Amino acid sequence: MFDRRRFIAGAALAGLAAPAVLRAEGGLFRDFPFSLGVASGDPTSDGFVIWTRLAPEPMAPHGGMPLASLPVEWEVASDGGFRDVVARGTALARPELAHSVHVEVAGLQPDRPYYYRFTAAGERSLRGRARTLPRVGARVDALKFGVCGCQHFESGFFGAYRHLAREELAFVYHYGDFIYEYSQDYLFDTGLPTRPVRTNARRGLIDLSDFRAAYAQQLGDIDLQAARSVHPFLSSFDDHEIRNDWVSDIDNWKMGLDGNDPDAPPPEVFMLRKQAAMQAWYEHMPVRRSMLPVNGMVALNRELRYGDLMSMQLLDTRQYRSDQPCGDGFKPPCAGVFDKQAQVLGKAQEEWLAKILGEGGATWNAIAQQVTMMSLDRRRYDDEKEKIVNLDSWAGYEAPRERMLARLGGVKNAVVLTGDEHQNFCGDLVRQDKVVGAEFVGTSISSGGDGSDRRPGTDRFLANNPELKFANDQRGYLVCDVNRDAWQTHFMVVDKVTTPVNTLSKRATGVVENGTPGIRMA
Repeated sequence: MFDRRRFIAGAALAGLAAPAVLRAEGGLFRDFPFSLGVASGDPTSDGFVIWTRLAPEPMAPHGGMPLASLPVEWEVASDGGFRDVVARGTALARPELAHSVHVEVAGLQPDRPYYYRFTAAGERSLRGRARTLPRVGARVDALKFGVCGCQHFESGFFGAYRHLAREELAFVYHYGDFIYEYSQDYLFDTGLPTRPVRTNARRGLIDLSDFRAAYAQQLGDIDLQAARSVHPFLSSFDDHEIRNDWVSDIDNWKMGLDGNDPDAPPPEVFMLRKQAAMQAWYEHMPVRRSMLPVNGMVALNRELRYGDLMSMQLLDTRQYRSDQPCGDGFKPPCAGVFDKQAQVLGKAQEEWLAKILGEGGATWNAIAQQVTMMSLDRRRYDDEKEKIVNLDSWAGYEAPRERMLARLGGVKNAVVLTGDEHQNFCGDLVRQDKVVGAEFVGTSISSGGDGSDRRPGTDRFLANNPELKFANDQRGYLVCDVNRDAWQTHFMVVDKVTTPVNTLSKRATGVVENGTPGIRMA
């Protein structure tokens, strides 16, 4: 049981006056301590992580919590009414980690739903739902899961998450850009200046308190909370959790056309920001303790196996990558694109991936990562004469891209899942005129604003890239419906994000047949 007197005494010793943490009516917290919701993640066949953070005043310093640790009770039940509690315990919410709690639950039955909740000082959280995976190697005939990411708070509301919460899914892969590190005075999604639909609390993020505030504001969104409360998330990060287009220890935000901006922070200064950003990311994601940052580095890459049906490798395309060539951006390829020493995954992660893919044992091999693997010609307008590539994608790194495609050509049924682009498209991964895999690129939850069915110049974009099968510029998420015969990816889109409530529809479906690596549109 929680000793309220001892806690208040501890808070006083920490230099906090008791009234700062007490409600007028005598409760411990000024407001509901579970204001940021609950979440689960990183499921296995016998458990998962459950998460919450105590923050009765989420935008106040330390979330309105005293600088003292607080015990949080947790329960996992086989039923939503918690009549059959199968696991329980107490975790310590520490101020050093923003009073977040990461419980690694184990010993559960495979391939079934569970319910969980937290209690702190007599206050109870929202009920969450999670699901264990089938046993590794067990025969599984079907799987349905979601893919989403890129949610700029100012660009639109998160209504797509409300629809995602209603889907029947085993889990959700989030490819990153959970927060954005900057605020915008104007949006230009229509070509004309438009006011953001809502405003970030901070114009820019520098230190730990800034990043914590960004996550707190984001997680106050009830639609985001809804999705995280009912689906286990596989959490990743891309660039905006820290700084646009960062790689390794390099801040590329201010880099000029020549790549030599004297105002860009040196690596040792940038790593201070990265360390703060990665701590805040960990504090707010339902991930295992093995992903607690060490010197600003997170061990992000990991594997998920869904019975014998799917093996999924979650990759990190930021922390070990060489600097973007040619000063970054969308440009014609320069000599640096063909640098044989360049890295996207880094040597150790490449070796890990090769080993995992070599083990086989699954019908489908999914690669969950952040930036587009297809080397696409980005020209859309008649005055663009030379081929243009996205140098922040695999197209800027031909040597590691060639190694990756060669590796995918040696495994069966390779499907790559990607984000970052703020648009939907899909296409074949081609090496030496041979299709070696399929890539599905998911749009954003809100980044880019309402969008439209097709961006200007889409006809030329498709004509320049015969491997592409589909392109669309609406917001939403992907649903992957997988069985032993085929992999179907449904592009689920909403009509607008500039209003809190929107309408969902299925825009298209891409299909990969077992044994045939190319995509056909259904």
